[in-house]
Amino acid sequence: MTNLLNRSARQWCLVGSVFCIAMLAFALVLQYGFGLEPCPLCTFQRVAVLAALVPLIIGALHNPRGWGGSLYGLLALIGAGAGIFLAGRHVWLQHLPADQVPSCGPGLDYMMEVLPLKSVIATVLSSSGECADIEGSFLGVSLPGWTLVGFVVLALITIGLILSALKRQRLNASA
Repeated sequence: MTNLLNRSARQWCLVGSVFCIAMLAFALVLQYGFGLEPCPLCTFQRVAVLAALVPLIIGALHNPRGWGGSLYGLLALIGAGAGIFLAGRHVWLQHLPADQVPSCGPGLDYMMEVLPLKSVIATVLSSSGECADIEGSFLGVSLPGWTLVGFVVLALITIGLILSALKRQRLNASA
């Protein structure tokens, strides 16, 4: 563990960026290669990956030396945390008994055209019956389950970035 914390902010950000890009690439392969259309929660999860990816890419380019690594890590952790929440909700919906699944709302494209963003988010989180359908699984785990695992790994990477930056900052302060 100590050896991992000796990595630079750039290295942590690169690992996180590559992981985010791999998550997005896999989602696009499922959509365009296998015809699995993303439900509204899947689309929001992609946005969460992008929210984590942006500060990680900036951090990789910037290679901060001080508190900047912690800041980039915290911003990416917010995206990963949102993804954990969304994927967790998705998994929860998929495990509800059929009679307790909320009704399907209007399509996401339609909602984005006619509703304010706050209403779209509230509607997707409260009435996402179409998200309860299990379209595929691997090793007995549904795609949202694997996405949840991916977000947990991403959160661990960002926590590693934060801890590494804090350790480096502490060492520089004592020197």
